[in-house]
Amino acid sequence: MTFKQYRYVLKVVEERNFSSAAKKLFISQPSLSQFVQKVEEQIGAPIFDRSTSPLKLTYIGKLYVEHAKAMMDLQNQFEQRVDDVLKVKKGRVTLGSSPFRSAYLMSQLLPQFRKTYPDIEVFLKEDNTRNLEELALTGETDISISLLPIDEKLFDYEILFEERMLLALPPTHPIAERLKLIAGDHTYTPHIHLADLRDTPFIQMNKSHKLHQMLLNLCNEAGFTPNVIFETDSMTTAQAMAGAGIGVTLLPETLIRTNHFEHEPCYCALDTKAARTVIAVYRKGRYLSRAAQAFIQTLKEYVRADQ
Repeated sequence: MTFKQYRYVLKVVEERNFSSAAKKLFISQPSLSQFVQKVEEQIGAPIFDRSTSPLKLTYIGKLYVEHAKAMMDLQNQFEQRVDDVLKVKKGRVTLGSSPFRSAYLMSQLLPQFRKTYPDIEVFLKEDNTRNLEELALTGETDISISLLPIDEKLFDYEILFEERMLLALPPTHPIAERLKLIAGDHTYTPHIHLADLRDTPFIQMNKSHKLHQMLLNLCNEAGFTPNVIFETDSMTTAQAMAGAGIGVTLLPETLIRTNHFEHEPCYCALDTKAARTVIAVYRKGRYLSRAAQAFIQTLKEYVRADQ
């Protein structure tokens, strides 16, 4: 097996389509198909089930991909070690981040990091929190921005900052009117009892977000199960829907400070502590290059200055 084989097959897995993968690899679709067929002949079994669209992995294909990712990760760690031993002032960091973090945090941090470390390349992979942890576990990212709790048997991590959670209420909600909350104002956030919202419709993040379980836990502690009328993969969508009067949702204050809409929700805090801890996570025992360490340090300094 060669690293070229791994790279080509993994690109097809990522795109789930030969044509799209070929474009990304800058080769023709027939050439890529023939290349993968030769790999399958070497293995003695198909990697992809071609009877489905998009492509799906066979059982043997899943084993191959697991092996390919592990080998690519080992090669990457070796190259990073060589760079560090030779004290080359170059490097690369593959960072995992949610689109939300990229928009408000990485857009500010990356220009600063590149100014300080002009010869370190940064590659960004965006996904939801749970998938970002999987990317860190397989070595597809050097570090991922995630949240506690984390499986400490699998991961090492460094704490970045605490993030306060707020409730976003429709401006017409009785509590918003009673407290005279102003739509869009997150500077005045009086505390309320979550139990007072037991009869209110909720907008919830789907199960790919840790925020999904956080809302359920808070409501359970308050003695009720939330009346969820809509689930979404986007916190921005949840925020906009709250502003449009659809329901109440739980959101991080960092998002609220960043996003603005024509129809803004009102915001309040909970009478119990509602916060989450943001971390930089990487696989336990994985070699962390100097470039990755420099990025984590820059990230820590940036968030401390921003608070």
